[in-house]
Amino acid sequence: MKDEAVPEKKADKASSPAGYAPTDGGTPTAGDGKGTGAAAAGPADAGGAKATATIPGARMRKKPAAGTEPLLKVSGLTKHFPIRKGLMQRKVGAVQAVDGIDFDVLPGETLGVVGESGCGKSTMGRLITRLLEPTGGTVEFQGRDITHLSTGRMRPLRRDVQMIFQDPYSSLNPRHTVGTIVGAPFKLQNVRPEGGVKKEVQGILERVGLNPEHYNRYPHEFSGGQRQRIGIARALALQPKLIVADEPVSALDVSIQAQVVNLLDDLQQEFGLTYVIIAHDLSVVRHVSDRIAVMYLGKIVELADRTSLYQEPLHPYTKALMSAVPVPDTKRRQQRERILLKGDVPSPISPPTGCRFHTRCWKATQVCKTKEPPLLELKPGRRTACWHPENAPDQAPEDKK
Repeated sequence: MKDEAVPEKKADKASSPAGYAPTDGGTPTAGDGKGTGAAAAGPADAGGAKATATIPGARMRKKPAAGTEPLLKVSGLTKHFPIRKGLMQRKVGAVQAVDGIDFDVLPGETLGVVGESGCGKSTMGRLITRLLEPTGGTVEFQGRDITHLSTGRMRPLRRDVQMIFQDPYSSLNPRHTVGTIVGAPFKLQNVRPEGGVKKEVQGILERVGLNPEHYNRYPHEFSGGQRQRIGIARALALQPKLIVADEPVSALDVSIQAQVVNLLDDLQQEFGLTYVIIAHDLSVVRHVSDRIAVMYLGKIVELADRTSLYQEPLHPYTKALMSAVPVPDTKRRQQRERILLKGDVPSPISPPTGCRFHTRCWKATQVCKTKEPPLLELKPGRRTACWHPENAPDQAPEDKK
């Protein structure tokens, strides 16, 4: 049966809630019919921007109480993939996919992670969900170090840490029915819900905007958006505390991206979920995130709240990304400075010394080439790794070009 045999369910109150209000300058409210464009976080790709689905302005979120302990804490997280050659498989190098990153996520918060392709975003997501073994650093979940837990000891924690994968076409087993796919977590964790697994699965399907009658159908009978909803339902089955979403809408048609994003937002409000959302679409990240981490070549170069990051970026790389976001207003678009980065992203096998962005940065000086900048809090709640930041005091004023 062709994908279009089961049409995409239209957005309803569950997937397109009312109550959105513009929290960032120039972001229209949901339902005003105007919308804003989206930009791919990659200035190196064809001008660095492309228009995508209209994502309405993010709703107001409740801030966690002061002193709240983080649900997830990452310190010095590193992942190097060894390169081996020859008959003896001798190690000749390593791909430095993630190289010493630090951040935390509070309960009920959404952390967005953006960056160009190959910057280590997806690898980071697999590290914090323990789908990959870290080379170094620590991952703490609810105060417990889970960095090197064995498969058996990690299994009970899988209930609380789930992942939504990027490709809805390859992340679902084509030989299994929807009921088997969404019901698998109950079987793996030996959970017996009241009323039975089938009733529970049908309720979850309905909650994510699918028909409970889809229980006995197969993935090939659904469109891309519906398959992603099935993936969301599977991640939601055991009511986890943390969900890592790796490019949850990038493989979807632009006409249904907003529906899936709004669904994720709704589920967070209803179940108190904590998200780490990995994306390259800047308007999606702006809509769903409370704070945003910008990655470049395995490093976090800036970490700030959503509004500050978009209105007053500190790192030159972040400023270049923000300049790629399409602006619907003609006057504002003409007044805005468009920054085109020169050159390609260096290889993670042999990254540049000092600041990894200095080979493409228009502000780079000698200190940038020799000394790596630490990730410092230059403004309240805002951290950046740059010797010559934008909109903040110069960290190396004596160093000139």
